[in-house]
Amino acid sequence: MTAALFALALTLGLQAPADFSGQWVADPPAANAPGDMGSGWGSPLTITQDGKQLVVQPALFSRYDIQPAVKIVYSLDASESRNEIMTGHAPQVRASRARWDGATLQITTTYPAVDSQTGKSLSTDVVHRLTLESPGVLVIEAARAGALGGKPTSTRSVYRKQ
Repeated sequence: MTAALFALALTLGLQAPADFSGQWVADPPAANAPGDMGSGWGSPLTITQDGKQLVVQPALFSRYDIQPAVKIVYSLDASESRNEIMTGHAPQVRASRARWDGATLQITTTYPAVDSQTGKSLSTDVVHRLTLESPGVLVIEAARAGALGGKPTSTRSVYRKQ
């Protein structure tokens, strides 16, 4: 019995990580319920992945917006990734770490902010958990820490591969 458990653990340990590459559309494609931020990445969503990095390209702006397209790159070796995102009038640098939990990729990102009441810098963490339910169904769970006295929130978004 011990040998069978060891063989099972070895097999599970050698399992290749999931590949999230593709063009994904939220299901349902309509906007989430009011107040529900969903994954925070919107829809559609393009993901490319290789052995070293995962690249998320959300369609947050239309081609008529002045904002540049968003491209977020995450290192898959658990090292820190820093992405500069244009949020309104100024860029914002977000620090992230991605790690595998079995076939699920967990990305923890620290979002910098400023308390509008005090002017003090603060930050909040968002954890995205990406899982393939099937080759054509991506589930993104997002857990947001409470900021400025707010309550923590979590959402579950389902995407279908196009």
